[in-house]
Amino acid sequence: MSPRASSSIGRAAVSKTAGWGFESLLACHFHSISLDLLMTETTDKLKLLGAVAILVTGLAAFYMLETPSQLLRVGVLIGCLIIAAAVALMSTQGQNAWEFAKGARGEIRRVVWPTRRDTITSTIIVIILVILIGLFLWMLDTISFWVIYDLLLNIGE
Repeated sequence: MSPRASSSIGRAAVSKTAGWGFESLLACHFHSISLDLLMTETTDKLKLLGAVAILVTGLAAFYMLETPSQLLRVGVLIGCLIIAAAVALMSTQGQNAWEFAKGARGEIRRVVWPTRRDTITSTIIVIILVILIGLFLWMLDTISFWVIYDLLLNIGE
């Protein structure tokens, strides 16, 4: 039988989620962090820190190299960028980002894009509506100007 949360004076659980698999917030419950999880998080942070260090080194090399060859400077920068990306992809966060990118690419492939004719028709409709709304607002402005200045204030010409 799983332990149920209870108040400190021995009454029944107050929370409606007690016993439904939710973790208790009582102070007497200690959650131990496994050593494997701690090591994984630490190595992931070190990998990401290494990737950032490689990227910063590449940027510094790009600006510090005083060779006449621009191609060499750009090559060093791109090489460091590729190495930094490879190191970052070895971390859990990098693998999650890669999976997200693959999923997003798959979703883009499933999108039904409008045809050229649909796009042109929609664009023409939007342009016509913008012109009509602009004319309507200009008409309201002109009428309100006439009502305020000519009829109410008698300032008109």
